[in-house]
Amino acid sequence: MTKFIDYPALVALMARVGYDDEAAAYHGSLCGALCRQKPEEVDPVALLDEVESHPEAGDRAALLALRDEALGSLTDLQSAFAPMLPDDDASLADRAAALGAWCEGFLYGLAGRIKLNLRECSEEVREIVKDLTEFTRSSLDSGDDDEGEENAYAELVEYIRVGAQLVFMELHPRHGAPGASPTIH
Repeated sequence: MTKFIDYPALVALMARVGYDDEAAAYHGSLCGALCRQKPEEVDPVALLDEVESHPEAGDRAALLALRDEALGSLTDLQSAFAPMLPDDDASLADRAAALGAWCEGFLYGLAGRIKLNLRECSEEVREIVKDLTEFTRSSLDSGDDDEGEENAYAELVEYIRVGAQLVFMELHPRHGAPGASPTIH
């Protein structure tokens, strides 16, 4: 699957629309919202949260394309989905911070308009949500084992990639599907 927008372009887009948080957090919230709502109900401008901005037509179109790309990658069972994060040339500290922000955004998107009742979720989804919550609180140890830290980061990214797809597959509302009605958290 060809990416419409890469991370540096997402950072630039977020700056243009006045989004001050980490760009990865926006992508996470978009993905989390797609897990809980029908795609046409996910307004990417509304996910900008407290930004009082009315994006220009080109930026709005880019946000809609990003939503559609995220949906396409979440539904692709051939492992096309990946959280949008800084490239490997960024420092590990920056990548780890962005990963935590992505997780926070994902949880925000899950808890958005339609509340998530974890008691109705599988044990696997409950564990993923718990782990993502822990990832938002984690920090990078500045040790001497750069290779070990890189490997640990790569494992976290892979866990989050697979976990987000599993959450999507279980929670994504389907027309007429049992359990697609909103629940209160």
